[in-house]
Amino acid sequence: MKYTLRYYVKYIPFVFLVMAFLFSQAMCELALPGYMSDIIDNGIVKGDLSYVKDKGTIMIAVSACSMMCSIAGSLFAALSAARICRNIRSALFSRVVGFSATEMNRFSTASLITRSTNDIQTIQQTTTMLMRMALFAPIMGIGAVYKALNTSVPLSWTIGVALAAIVCVMGIAFFMVLPKFKVLQSKLDRLNLIMKERLEGILVIRAFTTEKQEEIRFDKANIELRDINIFINRAMSFMMPALMFVMNGVSILIVWAGAQLIEAEKLMIGDMLAYLQYAMHVIMSFLFVTAMFIMLPRAIVSAQRIGEVLGTKNSIEDPGDPVRFDDAKQPQKGRVEFRNVDFAYPGAEANTLSDIDFTSEPGKTTAIIGGTGSGKSTMIQLIPRFYDVTDGQVLVDGIDVRDASQEELRSRIGFVPQKGNLFSGTIADNLRYGKEDAELEELEEAVRVAQAEDFIAEKDKGLQEPIAQGGTNVSGGQKQRISIARALVRKPDIYIFDDSFSALDFRTDKALRKALKEYAKGSTVIIVAQRINTILDADRILVLNEGRIVGSGTHRELLGSCEVYQEIARSQLSDEELAAAGAGENESVTAAPAGENEPVAPAGDEERGCGQ
Repeated sequence: MKYTLRYYVKYIPFVFLVMAFLFSQAMCELALPGYMSDIIDNGIVKGDLSYVKDKGTIMIAVSACSMMCSIAGSLFAALSAARICRNIRSALFSRVVGFSATEMNRFSTASLITRSTNDIQTIQQTTTMLMRMALFAPIMGIGAVYKALNTSVPLSWTIGVALAAIVCVMGIAFFMVLPKFKVLQSKLDRLNLIMKERLEGILVIRAFTTEKQEEIRFDKANIELRDINIFINRAMSFMMPALMFVMNGVSILIVWAGAQLIEAEKLMIGDMLAYLQYAMHVIMSFLFVTAMFIMLPRAIVSAQRIGEVLGTKNSIEDPGDPVRFDDAKQPQKGRVEFRNVDFAYPGAEANTLSDIDFTSEPGKTTAIIGGTGSGKSTMIQLIPRFYDVTDGQVLVDGIDVRDASQEELRSRIGFVPQKGNLFSGTIADNLRYGKEDAELEELEEAVRVAQAEDFIAEKDKGLQEPIAQGGTNVSGGQKQRISIARALVRKPDIYIFDDSFSALDFRTDKALRKALKEYAKGSTVIIVAQRINTILDADRILVLNEGRIVGSGTHRELLGSCEVYQEIARSQLSDEELAAAGAGENESVTAAPAGENEPVAPAGDEERGCGQ
């Protein structure tokens, strides 16, 4: 709660302003029954029509004043609530954007969307009601009790009976509905998660003709949410008629008791009618307060859910006094070094990466290859600090990445993830994502290097062609090439390609790598790949197996020294390609006679069976 309440402090002056309007409204409304009583007893009963006219004019003016105060109070309450929730929403978004992968794994995307929309909307509605009703009801209730007692003390027991009945009704509803609000939000999270996953995977669903199963799964979550809503609405629908029954019963009770007092000449007709209105004000005020106690628990649940996000401490934070890369004493920028790095995901029992040790130099291309689940993507995600190492160091330009600010570190990196994510807007907007002030010539050059020039030229609007949400109007290969061009526009010191060429055909792949070599000369290039053809020309290839580097060298060297690499090569290359790669060095794994030219592992690598 404390994480959301802090956003209310700034608007305390608005609360006092709303209170002033509500106080004025209450005073006006409490004055009206007195005028009505006066008109009846001194005007209508005595037949003095001029008196009725004069007092009636005053009542109209007081009613108009009450209306204006009500409008002003509602306006400032709504404005304050909207601005408070705007600030909370902005803070929530900023917090989520700053989350590392660890925090994102803690909260599901669907839950974060629900918290930033439905939960905040609940808080906004409740805030408006609190400022409007919770402040107005006590003023009106206390004032109405005072006026009622001044009008007729003998009738005061009727108000006590009414309040006792209302407490019973509201108490039953309160204890029935309160536990359901938290369940309601969790069911809404579940429904949003199913909807999001099914919309994103609609092609897979159609390909496997599982529409009926998915409809059943969605209907199950939808029915669960419906049942909770029905339960809450039934409880509320029971409450309102019960409360109206109490109010009408109290009205009859007041008229019956008042008639006896009038007959005994202890009460005048006008005073009885005024007392009846004061009693209704007391009852309505109490209804407003108790209704807020019904709404408040749901808002508290929403505030707690938002507070969970706002109060989550980032596992990756900038140091208090970050080291600047401009101060690094390196002749060339972009040197990446892993020193005995171990890494384990939070909560995992075993390391995902162990004893990772290598250096990528500027102007060189380092490739990383290995089987599925070997830790390739995890390893490169340590460079921009998407995760922090468990042990060891990752250094850029000789600076431990944990000692630098995340913003400055990532500004030196052009990262292309496995899945090319595009944003709604134009192609040019997506290309400028990493460099807002990029000139048209820079965009065109990046597009040419990324081999995206031809298909962009075919678009009616070229670089101004709109991109649909999620990039659904471009193919997988086109999406990858735009993502690559987006990183190239930045012209960073370090390029990281996380299996970013997988959707490209071999001809485009080869042309892109050739153009990239010239474009990115002087920069460090790190490529994660599944295809050997993508990394044939790399200056150095690292072979990962079960989170360890089991081979290091060029393509030809690894064919003769690394069993894991040989297995990958045999699965992807023909015998002719393997023989050609080893020609002149007697390193072809297919041509070496048994027992001859067997690779000898360096000391310490006997168990790996690979040279480094």
